[in-house]
Amino acid sequence: MSYKAYVFDAYGTLFDVHSAVSRNAALVGENAARVSEIWRNKQLEYSWTRTGMGRYRDFWSLTTEALDFALEFVPGANKRARDVLLEAYRTLDCYDEVPGVLKALKTRGLKTAILSNGSPDMLQSAVDSAGLGGLLDDLFSVHDVGVFKTDFSTYAMVTDKYRIEPGAVSFQSSNRWDVAGASAFGFDVRWINRTGQPDEYRDLPPTDVLQDLNGLP
Repeated sequence: MSYKAYVFDAYGTLFDVHSAVSRNAALVGENAARVSEIWRNKQLEYSWTRTGMGRYRDFWSLTTEALDFALEFVPGANKRARDVLLEAYRTLDCYDEVPGVLKALKTRGLKTAILSNGSPDMLQSAVDSAGLGGLLDDLFSVHDVGVFKTDFSTYAMVTDKYRIEPGAVSFQSSNRWDVAGASAFGFDVRWINRTGQPDEYRDLPPTDVLQDLNGLP
């Protein structure tokens, strides 16, 4: 298959969403890993709930609200870590293979982009801190359409701008629900299953399942 664009989800695919807490685990407390898990789960839950209600709020607001809940919910979590964690979320670690994979795609003359729930300033900060700015042609944020994935209008931002059919897009995501949405839209999708999660949404399968971004066609 000859693709015209390689598009990547950001959080969990290019950037380690748990690195904000892992960097500051001593400050957060002994249940730091649980804080990170709840933070991520609530962040996503809030995006789906607000999409269903048609009550959009930007992803940074939801990220902040999700952290506040996690720090309240998890026993012994240090609430004074809040501002440190929020700042760390703007500069998440990228996975080790990401720069090399993007460089290889650019060397082949291919378009590369992010398509993310993240608000524009969040994405720009993460990309800049990871040194990926010169390796990405576009940062597509759902903020421009005012609704979160998996609404089809989010995926259509890519095909509308590049004036290509969905099947000409190779889309990569670590989030199985995002893989399902992108597959339903018509993208050729790879599930980056970094943590060996069981499959879901079996009626909307990915083209392939990879442990990381190495080995993209």
